[in-house]
Amino acid sequence: MDKKRIDQLNEGQEADEHLFSDMFLADFWEDSEYAKESYQSEPPTDELIDSIEKELGYKLPSSYIHLMKYQNGGVPKNTNFPTEEPTSWAEDHIAITGIMGIGREKSYSLCGSLGSPFMIEEWEYPDIGVVICDCPSAGHDVVMLDYRACGTDGEPEVVHVDQEDDYKITFLADNFEEFIKGLVNDELYDTSEEDKEEALEKVAHGKFSPLLKELCSRVTEVEQVEQKIRSICTRIVEEKGHFSFHADELSYVMYDVQFWLYTKSYPETNRDQYVDVYPNIIVFGDEFGQGGYAPSFITDWLDYRTKEGRIVQDHGMIRFTDSYAEEVINTVKEA
Repeated sequence: MDKKRIDQLNEGQEADEHLFSDMFLADFWEDSEYAKESYQSEPPTDELIDSIEKELGYKLPSSYIHLMKYQNGGVPKNTNFPTEEPTSWAEDHIAITGIMGIGREKSYSLCGSLGSPFMIEEWEYPDIGVVICDCPSAGHDVVMLDYRACGTDGEPEVVHVDQEDDYKITFLADNFEEFIKGLVNDELYDTSEEDKEEALEKVAHGKFSPLLKELCSRVTEVEQVEQKIRSICTRIVEEKGHFSFHADELSYVMYDVQFWLYTKSYPETNRDQYVDVYPNIIVFGDEFGQGGYAPSFITDWLDYRTKEGRIVQDHGMIRFTDSYAEEVINTVKEA
């Protein structure tokens, strides 16, 4: 670590002691297995902090470092922050799922597999700073440290970035400390039941995309295939509270179903072509859609099914094996 960085840390130690009281910190974090598995790492060393800052290209706020040295990432007890303007999440607030820790080991750490570089590179969030919080929308909005006004070494503002509204940036707080102290309990804004009901209505009655409608019209192996698809997606909403596909078992069922439907109608399809057309089936479909996704979810699924031997390649074209296609058909029939 260079002398400049050591001097900065030493100068900030006394100030850090006054950022958050012991009483505040003792009651800040939620104790859960999910938080420990996905977010929480050992307290960061000065060397790790320096390394992460160099990788990100930004000096992290002293208040953030102070909080992470007490607990390095996790889920706070208060997960809502009031706003003065509406977002895709709500009219008067945003919600976070967790706060990313300093590190690379956990999925939701700053440089983890679902951390800040991933969200900027894969989800195309604006390159204005550092993603520090994920949100319940599963990638469709995030909270970021915004360094546009202060430069890479300054004190960043905290903003909400809304993919659902063309990456609209909404100001939240002048600094990280203000953001943390301004978090409020979700009981003040609990709309989970209403959100779930809306999602259930969408998957039960929402209009299919033209492509999904076309693919379903060509199915002869399964009776009422459209209703079967709606049934599987209803189970997804019942489990998650929202309509999105990730890396869970039911999402993989829907990846299977979409691939079977598409390659049945368009057998001369290679991997790149399928990755390009995939979002037009459901993700960016009509009323029966999700509005956004991370391409890595579908490419990871393709890699997994290929490694299993359930997707095979023939002269550059990809398809299910006959036996696995039959398994998928039976799964749809039973839905």
